[in-house]
Amino acid sequence: MLSFITASLILIMIPGPDQALITRNALARGRTGGLLTMAGGALGLGVHGSAAALGVSALIATSATAFTVLKVVGAAYLIWMGISTLRAARRTAREDRVATQHTVATKHRLRWVRQGFASNALNPKIALFFVTFLPQFMPDHRATMAQAFLLCAVFAVLYLAWFSTYVLLVDRIGAVFRIPRVRARIEQVTGVLLIGFALRLASQKL
Repeated sequence: MLSFITASLILIMIPGPDQALITRNALARGRTGGLLTMAGGALGLGVHGSAAALGVSALIATSATAFTVLKVVGAAYLIWMGISTLRAARRTAREDRVATQHTVATKHRLRWVRQGFASNALNPKIALFFVTFLPQFMPDHRATMAQAFLLCAVFAVLYLAWFSTYVLLVDRIGAVFRIPRVRARIEQVTGVLLIGFALRLASQKL
């Protein structure tokens, strides 16, 4: 279990689409935005973990068509998110920060959850990760579905623990990054990163 926890933390901490979105929302919308985006990502992990335990991810791992479809959908979503973030950067440069935060906080909280969920659930690399990574830590070939779910749950807890700490840290030291002009630059960088992640995802082969 210690080896599983260590390996999982390393993988969780590697920068990816989830971290880009969580960072962007934590800086732009505060602690609530970051935590809700993280919660959406955790829900996406629940989908992948359950699918792996039930054997669905194995189908994706062996079916070029299923993998390609999920890859294209996931890449398209990241590109859309990247473009939306770049457009938001232009608006941020002109908007009053307080007024913007009030509008988002009262009307669009579920958007952050949806963003985190879609970023995670539509990533076929995570599906492949679960179906190839988890078996290495199962006791033997007679491992039960309950054991698979347990490992998935441990991974989700580690994900929540790491990103909760990360969001709190970003929120604590990020005051200067919430200046509209600086925040606009951050959103520009995030948009480019998301599009870059999408292109890298689209180039992945089974």
